[in-house]
Amino acid sequence: MSFVFDIAAGKQAAALGKYNQSVQNRNALIKEQEAEAIEKQTEFDLARFDQQFRQVQGQTKVATLKSGVTLEGSALRIARYNIEQSKIQKNVMEYNSKVAQSQKMEDANFARIQGVIAKREGRIAQLGYYAKAGESLLRIGTST
Repeated sequence: MSFVFDIAAGKQAAALGKYNQSVQNRNALIKEQEAEAIEKQTEFDLARFDQQFRQVQGQTKVATLKSGVTLEGSALRIARYNIEQSKIQKNVMEYNSKVAQSQKMEDANFARIQGVIAKREGRIAQLGYYAKAGESLLRIGTST
């Protein structure tokens, strides 16, 4: 009668493997969504940075002109330097975003791989239980 339990255990092992795979696939989707969220947040941050930079640049220009200084010489060099620095800052923000997105996608891929492994482990366990049930049936058949 133990072969009945082995067959039931085999079915449970297969079901557990499929369930674990679905959990890992869900985890992968979450990681992909996190990557998309990072991308959208970066777009927002860059737009806000541009807005704040234009605002500071405008205030600086007005203050410079108000003080009677013309936009040439040192004032012009400072303005150019600030523009260069803003471009560098934006590039750093974009780079960091891409790195974070890549990490999330790598995590998603790893979760999918873990899901495939979980399903295969369930299948291997299922086959083991079925083999055990087969052995039990053979013993029953030879003992009669």
